[in-house]
This record gives sequence, structure tokens and C-alpha cells, in this order.
Amino acid sequence: MTPAIRLLERDDIPHQVLQYTHDAQVTAYGEEAVTALGLAPESVFKTLLAQLDDGRLVVALVPVMATLDLKGLAKAAGARKARMADPALAERTTGYVVGGISPLGQRKRLPTFIDDSALALASLHVSGGRRGLEIGLAPTALIDLLEATTAPLART
Repeated sequence: MTPAIRLLERDDIPHQVLQYTHDAQVTAYGEEAVTALGLAPESVFKTLLAQLDDGRLVVALVPVMATLDLKGLAKAAGARKARMADPALAERTTGYVVGGISPLGQRKRLPTFIDDSALALASLHVSGGRRGLEIGLAPTALIDLLEATTAPLART
């Protein structure tokens, strides 16, 4: 059981846990989840860490087939610029490994921004805290639990 799943169970948030065998040769983790679990690509969100120009770290969630719009993220966070955080820093800060970083149950709670496309979904999927583990839940539950802000963050 990962910290992400423990958090959902502790707060009694309805969710679904999905597992698959991760192929160690694959580095497109979200796309692997889509294929392995037969999920709609627009419902699977990757968890990314970015660093703002003032040094703050933030979490951004975008569909796996999209690219994070760093300018859009900076604007949503009230900053001038944003860049992707160093992977080692992301792992230390969240307590998860790259490819398995969940927005839930992170070691340090960070401001979280979710692409507004999530609002059109009945259910979305995020990493459960390790490679090969996905959690399905209602977007509103995720937004409420993380006190997240929605904004247009995805570029296709």
C-alpha cells in the first residue's frame, strides 16, 4: 500500500486501484498505463513537478498525451516563469520515483494545478505511487483533496 492509497482510504474517498506489470525498458510511463490498462488517453494524467522563477516547487497534472504548457502553469501560479524541476529534486520532495510520482500522499504538500480538461471527465487516473499502479477517481474528489487549482495547462 502506497501513501497515495492510504490517504484515499483514510479520507474515505471512492477510488479504484489498477495494476499492471511495468516494463523496465519503457520510459513513457503514462502511455504505458494507457496501453496496459486499456484506458482512454484523455483520462490518464501525468504528475509533473515544476520550479517557478522564485524557487517554489509546484505540481502540475496534464493528460499523458499532452505537454505541460510552462507559461500557462507560471501564469496560473502567479509567477513569471516555470521550468521542469530536476528529477532528483522531484523524487526527494515527493517521496516517489519518477514514473510513479502520485499527486497524492507526497512527502511535502505542494501547490497543485490540474489541466482544466479534467473537469469534463467522470473519472480520471493518476499514478498510485509506483510504476505500474494507477488510481481512478472523480476529478472533483482529486481537486478537493489537493485543494488544487484548475487552469489550461496542456498543449497537444
